[in-house]
Amino acid sequence: MKTDNNILAVKVPEPGGKITTIFTLLAIILVIAFILDIFIGSVSIKPAEILRVFAGTADTNIETIILRFRLPKAITSLTVGVALSISGLQMQTIFRNPMAGPYVLGVSSGASLGVALVILGFSASFVPGNLQNFGNWVLVISAWAGAGVVMILIMFISSRIKEIMTILIIGIMLASGISAIVSIMQYFSSETMLKTYVIWTMGSLGNLSGGQLKVLTITVAAGTIISIASVKILNALLLGENYAGSIGLNIRLSRLLIFACTSILAGSVTAFCGPIGFIGIAVPHIGRNLFRSSDHKILVPGTIMAGGIIMLISDIISQLPGNENILPVNSVTSLIGIPVVIWVILRRRKETGIF
Repeated sequence: MKTDNNILAVKVPEPGGKITTIFTLLAIILVIAFILDIFIGSVSIKPAEILRVFAGTADTNIETIILRFRLPKAITSLTVGVALSISGLQMQTIFRNPMAGPYVLGVSSGASLGVALVILGFSASFVPGNLQNFGNWVLVISAWAGAGVVMILIMFISSRIKEIMTILIIGIMLASGISAIVSIMQYFSSETMLKTYVIWTMGSLGNLSGGQLKVLTITVAAGTIISIASVKILNALLLGENYAGSIGLNIRLSRLLIFACTSILAGSVTAFCGPIGFIGIAVPHIGRNLFRSSDHKILVPGTIMAGGIIMLISDIISQLPGNENILPVNSVTSLIGIPVVIWVILRRRKETGIF
């Protein structure tokens, strides 16, 4: 069976041995990328010295660099890649839209609005760098709420409008409207809060405190578990709501579950790392082409691994190894994601004659 969208059509997966080989290669690349993200940075440190850190015999300064900066940043990169990739896969499935993603359809903008209400709408002391314990949850819950509202709006619109381009344009308009609201808030905010918010919007993987990384890890782990448990629901929804209803699936409850999961994943990342673009839209397509399958039993774990790898590589590139300068991670993810988006558009146009 096929959906209305050829790119998201259910395909027969490759033989089991080939899929196992792909998973094995992805696992190896993931481990290598994680290690390289720890070993490579703006400060040149010999591998032997890094190994001494984990043996407990390294210099204090090197130990600080590795354990307080590079290792947490590598964990953050992996977590962000997993969260954005899964949320993008779920959105493409539930909207049956190959161009859906948290950044493109304005979900990340909704999460940004929630964060802006916390950072710009309260006091200068209530900013990400100063948040502790309960404050971290306030920040992330506000991002979830903002992302959830936009998800509901987009779903409401897509139930009445089927054209992909129209939905994308509406998503862009929603994002622009949210940006306008945030701009008004920035205009009336103090200099301290404005500077904090502007730095946050650039996207960063290395500014999280221990408490923030803990909250991010917990929330993304919860969202990932829900995603893995929802593979049958995602497969049914991919074939259309009529089919899903005919096999006894509760459509409304399934939608709410996917909405909540996507909002948790995309909102958590946006809350602590800023809006990071194109990972959510690009990685699911990379996964589909690696495995030649749209079966979510294969795609969900495959997307998890591919997203982690690409985000780790993006972080390595953004550090400009051997250079003191650090690029905004958004710039790197855009350079990786935009070619994939263009390829999807051209492929869809070739297969259907329309976009």
